Amino acid sequence: MATAQSASVQPVPAPASHDPFAPQFQKLIATVRANRPNDDTEIIRKAWEFCLEHHKGQRRASGEPFVLHPLEVAVVLAEMKLDSTAIAAGLLHDAVEDTPVTTAEIASKFGEQVAHIVEGVTKIDKIQFANKEDRQAENVRKMLLAMVSDVRVVLIKLADRLHNMRTLEHLPPEKQQVIARETLDIYAPLAHRLGMGKVRGELEDLAFRYVDPYAYQQVHDAVEARRSEGEQFLAGVEALLQERLREHNIRARMEWRIKRLYSIHQKLVKQRITVDQVYDLLALRVITQSVQDCYAVFGLIHSIWRPVPGRIKDFIAMPRPNLYQSLHTTVMGEGGHQFEVQIRTEEMHRIAEEGIAAHWKYKDGSPISARDEQRLAWVRQLVEWQREMSDPNEFLSTLKIDLYPEEVYTFTPKGKVVVLPKDATPLDFAYAIHTEVGHTCVGAKVNGRMVPLRSRLRNGDIVEVVTQNGHTPSRDWLTFVKSSRARNKIKHWLNEHQRERAIEIGKKLLEREARKYKVSLAKFEEPDYERVARDYSMATPSDLLAAIGFGKYSARQVLNRLSPGSTSQQTPETETAVSASGTSETVRRVSRTSTDSLQVEGQNELLVYRARCCNPIRGEEIIGYVTRGKGVAVHARSCPNVQNLLYESDRRISVEWARTAEETQGRKTTYPVRLTVYCDDRAGMLKEMTAVISDDNTNIRSVDSKPGPNNDATVEFVVEAEDVRHLNRLVQGLKRVAGVRDVQRSQKL
Repeated sequence: MATAQSASVQPVPAPASHDPFAPQFQKLIATVRANRPNDDTEIIRKAWEFCLEHHKGQRRASGEPFVLHPLEVAVVLAEMKLDSTAIAAGLLHDAVEDTPVTTAEIASKFGEQVAHIVEGVTKIDKIQFANKEDRQAENVRKMLLAMVSDVRVVLIKLADRLHNMRTLEHLPPEKQQVIARETLDIYAPLAHRLGMGKVRGELEDLAFRYVDPYAYQQVHDAVEARRSEGEQFLAGVEALLQERLREHNIRARMEWRIKRLYSIHQKLVKQRITVDQVYDLLALRVITQSVQDCYAVFGLIHSIWRPVPGRIKDFIAMPRPNLYQSLHTTVMGEGGHQFEVQIRTEEMHRIAEEGIAAHWKYKDGSPISARDEQRLAWVRQLVEWQREMSDPNEFLSTLKIDLYPEEVYTFTPKGKVVVLPKDATPLDFAYAIHTEVGHTCVGAKVNGRMVPLRSRLRNGDIVEVVTQNGHTPSRDWLTFVKSSRARNKIKHWLNEHQRERAIEIGKKLLEREARKYKVSLAKFEEPDYERVARDYSMATPSDLLAAIGFGKYSARQVLNRLSPGSTSQQTPETETAVSASGTSETVRRVSRTSTDSLQVEGQNELLVYRARCCNPIRGEEIIGYVTRGKGVAVHARSCPNVQNLLYESDRRISVEWARTAEETQGRKTTYPVRLTVYCDDRAGMLKEMTAVISDDNTNIRSVDSKPGPNNDATVEFVVEAEDVRHLNRLVQGLKRVAGVRDVQRSQKL
């Protein structure tokens, strides 16, 4: 052991004198030695020389040498106290993606572990995808799959994203928006699920600045205006509490902070309040020596300041799913100042700030601790679900839902804790117990009383599930379940059974059409059906029959492909079809007129209409859904109903915005959009808002205003927007009016 230690602290030869980055590299080595003195830093030196050689001449968008990026990523990893293998992989993380270097070459020079990590971090750029969403989904899926076997993959990805966000100002505005939005949707929540509070907070604030610059500036200015007074108040609180702790012989250190900007913004939008009404804007953190001291400090604080009812949370007894532990209480100080106090031990504090990186144990041969394994259980479950998801966007949507924090703690009758998402239902609870329990669930008792399956569960509820053999899931369940597990299990069951029924119906429809035109299907062999399936971009004849059963293609069209010229060339205005539920319905088929702004890719005979639940406008990303008897409903990809509707992949269809006759003649097509403005109730407010809209040459169809209880008001406009850019411009303009708290687009008109 002594020999190993002495070998590990040998000075690393400095890189060659021509290396202008030697000081930064030596800083990296110094950080590694301070945090992990027993690690061998030779692999880091080799990786840095390899990085210098292969990224030579490359530059970033800022004009700086590219090698600064992997070096800064390595520094972030060293500050996380990761091992030499992870830091070497951090230095090499862009080598495969941005240079001719291969994974095999990295494996031969640095070992299989480093190569596996680099491969997991490398984006999929050489495969052709239909759109950028599919590419993003597959990149995230690949990263998570690699993360299951080695969590260092995602830690490097987070470090990479953190440095990219710190230098985002050098990219064009469009790219800034895309990268910042992806950071808020995926990477910051991912850091949260891994318990990495420090990384999550910085990622959120950096992304907020680009996603909504005006709101960022508003919150920033409001916080800065209160900073001096807040810091002075917290300093007084700290001094008083320090004195009381000494009196009671409790050893503890303190730190205080003002809440992060993005967290404040989320609270303002969600609760429709002003910065002055954010109860935890000011927070004091007390870090003690033991759990016993935590509870002693908790009681002491309540003896000094009055606690605010409903604001006490014990995350020590009931840790969050990411293993966060702390006591939280909000108290009332002098002058009516509310502030939050968080009480935790040193170990709890380390876990809260660093998360999974706080327990890194690759150095002693045990790849991951039991507690870290618990943190990664949701990833393993997600990877298991993704095998059932053929659509990348469905996978990404599921991930986004699952990344958000789970907040409801419930119990089985035997006392086992079941953690569920906020607003979860007894049905979510049933699926959390077992898939078959969920499928056969017919009712539930909560705290001894029968309740509807769509009831919302609360912290501490004791839930008993009532099942019935032979009972099967209902499609309606998708409208109220909250957990990804329940949603995916229900979708999977419905998809399997609906598809079987659709194939059966498609076969009957084709046979009926063949009898009608006196065509014998017996003369066609399997290759004939495979040829027609390929014509419709279907993998198998079964897929084609399912598409007929769902109403995506008419039996007449398919029959005409099987036997050209066998059907009448004139398409009737209506034709009878059998829906997947087994009932006859009339399917209207019309030619697309020149005024339509939507069309199905490759077809022009299907009726296409904008779904009323979301009313998509030009420029939004859209998706088509074949409805029975009504044509193709077009939804915005962000529509909350999309995930409930599109579990049947056979009924999805590609749609696109088409050029209208008005646009061909130089006139603009407009779409009615409802905007809801939450603002102060003051004289002249409505006049200023209507001036913003009219100055943009935008027509206002209607205005409705309602006063609120706290000197606030809600104003609803229906305006005519040309496209998403036009709408975003209007929203930003309205937000600049003094007294406007938030502007939201209402999906329904």
